[in-house]
Amino acid sequence: MWWLKDVMVIDPSQNISAPRDVLIKDKMVLEISASLTEEDVLVKAQGESVETVNGKGKYLFPGLIDVHTHLREPGQEDKEDILSGSRAAVRGGFTTILAMANTQPPIDNRALVEFVRRQGERAGYAHVLPIGTVTKGMQGSELVEMADMKAGGAAAFSDDGKNIQNAEMMRLALEYAKLTGFPIISHCEDKDLAGDGQMRRGVASGRMGLRGIPASAESVIVARDLILAEETGGKLHLAHISTADSVEMIRKAKARGVNVTAEVNPHHLIFTDEEIGITDTVLKVNPPLGSEEDREALIEGLRDGTIDMIATDHAPHTQAEKARPFAEAPFGIASLETALSAVWNYLVLPGRLSLDRVIEAWSWAPAQRFGLTGGTLKPGAIADIVLFDPDFSEVIDSTNLVSKARNTPFLGKNMAGFPVMVWVEGKLVQRDRVVK
Repeated sequence: MWWLKDVMVIDPSQNISAPRDVLIKDKMVLEISASLTEEDVLVKAQGESVETVNGKGKYLFPGLIDVHTHLREPGQEDKEDILSGSRAAVRGGFTTILAMANTQPPIDNRALVEFVRRQGERAGYAHVLPIGTVTKGMQGSELVEMADMKAGGAAAFSDDGKNIQNAEMMRLALEYAKLTGFPIISHCEDKDLAGDGQMRRGVASGRMGLRGIPASAESVIVARDLILAEETGGKLHLAHISTADSVEMIRKAKARGVNVTAEVNPHHLIFTDEEIGITDTVLKVNPPLGSEEDREALIEGLRDGTIDMIATDHAPHTQAEKARPFAEAPFGIASLETALSAVWNYLVLPGRLSLDRVIEAWSWAPAQRFGLTGGTLKPGAIADIVLFDPDFSEVIDSTNLVSKARNTPFLGKNMAGFPVMVWVEGKLVQRDRVVK
């Protein structure tokens, strides 16, 4: 049994943000109390040995849930695999990750869904829940067997990496997905408007001579999908929102009662297109980084609940791929190990977001929307838990990352605020940044 003493508990599911003692026993949260004596704990241990952790000065919250992770397995294990990705997840404080379906081959049938689940169980770190594609082969022309894939363990459906360009196919997907109770996760990018753009169209792209992607490439699909969700009553989840226009459209749609949720990535909350360098591809992401106006709108949207959750969009690539010229390098940042610390340093410490809101957006909100176990410290809940030390610091170095990927903008930076203990189903899987 674990006794976590005098720790600042943040649990949005119970509206707790206060010092507490917490007991973990038999894979579950046994009790949260304002104060426990040693005698109390020994009685509850019932003869079991007790390991005590002094939590003073630290935060305890539910294990984070990432609804947008690229694990690359099957087919691209040189970039990442389920074992390395799930180890990176628990190092970063994530106890549940939803694995995107744009692997090679795509996760478009029950057998592949079951394969990803088995690989996650074998790894034994974070819970790995596969997302299935919406269309067969991600070709946008024929729906997958959603009910069968749900029975095999799929957690949602998305052709992320590609937009479902055909509006009628998207409408049918929203209708069909209602039978499963799952949301359709939309990759909002009109391919005709985006073309072969490399970054957001604007002053910065013009200065660097790079072909730009207009903000409207996202906004027109957000508008379309909101209309279709309203028409069908289907559950819509909008991935990696990046523009001010998208935030405003979502805000108005929610006011009308549209069944929609949205996510934002940490890099869109922290960086803008002005920080991209022509010889540095680490900030080349899709959707591309926007303007300062976009960044401010995203922060406000997350703060007021228009944007429901944060998601990493962990997109690992090999060093050789990211070393290509800007126009040839792939999009994406590897972020599972650094995302929480980045948000802490760049947004919480400067007072732009409260830690309570961040934890809600990364635990309880995704658990509720996707119907997942976790996201709470209620007694009787599975003990997926993070102990966060705001004073623990480390230099992000290529030698201490456990992901296969090194494409992070924080490489070489000395950052403070990290998960120092992580439990998955009551089992300690990470301590002092070392994965067990």
